[in-house]
Amino acid sequence: MPATLQAAFLGLVQGATEFLPVSSSAHLILARAFFGFDADRFGLSFDVACHVGTLVAVLIYFRRDVMEMVAAIPRLFDAGRDANARLIWLLAIATVPAVAAGLLFKHEIEESARTPLVAAIMLAAGSLLFFVAERRGAKTRSDGTLTMPEALWIGCAQAVALVPGVSRSGVTISVALLMGLRRPDAARFIFLLAIPAILGAAGSEAPKLLKAGLDGDMAQLFAIGVITSAVVGYIAVAYFIRYLAKHSLDVFAWYRLALAVATLLWLAR
Repeated sequence: MPATLQAAFLGLVQGATEFLPVSSSAHLILARAFFGFDADRFGLSFDVACHVGTLVAVLIYFRRDVMEMVAAIPRLFDAGRDANARLIWLLAIATVPAVAAGLLFKHEIEESARTPLVAAIMLAAGSLLFFVAERRGAKTRSDGTLTMPEALWIGCAQAVALVPGVSRSGVTISVALLMGLRRPDAARFIFLLAIPAILGAAGSEAPKLLKAGLDGDMAQLFAIGVITSAVVGYIAVAYFIRYLAKHSLDVFAWYRLALAVATLLWLAR
């Protein structure tokens, strides 16, 4: 397969799976392994570039929420009366655990956890969490009722998602459902929470890219990945928000289990 088609394919995989609770990092790792893509050319830096594409998608989809939060920045210390200022604080608090985990364990995760075996195990474990969350959560609260400690717990769940296969959207939505949030409200909060997380991941990889540089061919491949993931990511966000309004996470849990079993069988061979 030509490199340009590989870049487009991985961008499609990233865009389709970043916001669905199936783990984009696991799918990128497994796609490279299954199809024999060049892990050096399409490694972690390319994954982060594709994440930037999905960042563009979520910024466009939630542009009104983002603009309202930007407008609320001067009122940050009046969060008791301003819902958007309060939302900024909730997102900031929820971002702290992932930042801390990234600083402490980023190297270890990159060196030992980005493997098909780890991805398969985490895919299976995450599916069990989905089943529990769907059957235990009350799903009656709005995201406006979230407390600061609850936001911190959601942030801790997001930090766990640094391990491939966990799924940032999956684990954070599950925790939010267990706290009693309605599905659409949980999705809105965790998608907004993805904005600083993706910015942080891109910022951590930027110095490496600047130091190594990108020749014309690699720049083209990165551009293809970013554009593809942005377009597909926007469609995935719009679909998932509507889907969650009336459906459970069970279908994604069964899909994760099936993919985990298929991966383990592939590894065994």
